[in-house]
Amino acid sequence: MNKRNFGVVSGLVAGVKRIHFIPHNNGKYTMRAIILNGGGHDDVDLLNIQNLICDELGGMGWEYEPLVLHKIRFASCMGGFGCFVKQPGVCTIKDRGRDIARAFINSDMVILLSPVTFGGYSALLKKALERLIGLTSPFIIETKGEFQHKKRYQKYPALAAIGVLDKEDEEARHIFKTLVSRNALNILSPSSASEVIIRNEDMEVAMAKIRGIFSMAGGK
Repeated sequence: MNKRNFGVVSGLVAGVKRIHFIPHNNGKYTMRAIILNGGGHDDVDLLNIQNLICDELGGMGWEYEPLVLHKIRFASCMGGFGCFVKQPGVCTIKDRGRDIARAFINSDMVILLSPVTFGGYSALLKKALERLIGLTSPFIIETKGEFQHKKRYQKYPALAAIGVLDKEDEEARHIFKTLVSRNALNILSPSSASEVIIRNEDMEVAMAKIRGIFSMAGGK
């Protein structure tokens, strides 16, 4: 079996419950995904949802790797833009944030998993996403009447996001889905989709939502 981790250093996901790799047969390309889990140390619900995501990806024949961010030590972005001018595409902070960015750009799809906090991501997931700015070019172009960074690389992953709420909150749901769609534009994802799962929601309902966002994000 050909075990690959998309450039992530050994030990990055130590302690993660489930990692699954699909062998490459007859030279065929296998689609690859990472899960950025921004849940806290004791958030069992997010780990359960992560397992559902892994089951679905495995059933689709994808390689996948869950990155539980609270198990990974990495610093916050310093905003120095060294990744633009000093080390193009590489953060100047020498820690595992570099490995997260490398795994991100080498994936076909990235799944964001986070509790919804005031309509946004957890602080931990936000910190990880801020370390990705170097994956784009510092140059700006106009696209469909909006300004955005140019591509640094030829290919970027599709973006899927699952937010988790304690109870139904239509305003938080709307803000979260809008945030994901805008972030997908900023990170130059070719497609994106998002959904919100309520804690203690029926497993079959949660699974249907997961399959739905994979389909919309181009996973199927």
